[in-house]
Amino acid sequence: MITAIVLINADVDRIPEVAQSIAEIDGVSEVYSVAGDADLIAMVRVRQHEELNDVIADRLNKVTGIIGTSTHIAFRTYSRHDLDAAFSLGLEG
Repeated sequence: MITAIVLINADVDRIPEVAQSIAEIDGVSEVYSVAGDADLIAMVRVRQHEELNDVIADRLNKVTGIIGTSTHIAFRTYSRHDLDAAFSLGLEG
C-alpha cells in the first residue's frame, strides 16, 4: 500500500464542500480539516504509484475550490501500536 499525504489550500468559503468532494474520490481514505499552513489534509492510499497520478493530479487537484496542494509520499508507517511493540522487545512484564 502506498500512502500520500496531501496538504490542501482551499477557498475559505468552500472548505466543507471541497472536503466532501475530496472524500468521495476513490483512493482517498480520510480528509481532515486542520489549523496551520493547510486548510485540509487528505490521506490517499493506493496499491501502485501510477494510481497516485489518477487520484491526485487527475481528480483531487481538479476539485473546484482548491487553490493549491503539496503532496508528501510516505516511506514507512509508524503507529503507537508499532512503537509500543518495538520498545517492549526483550522486556518481561
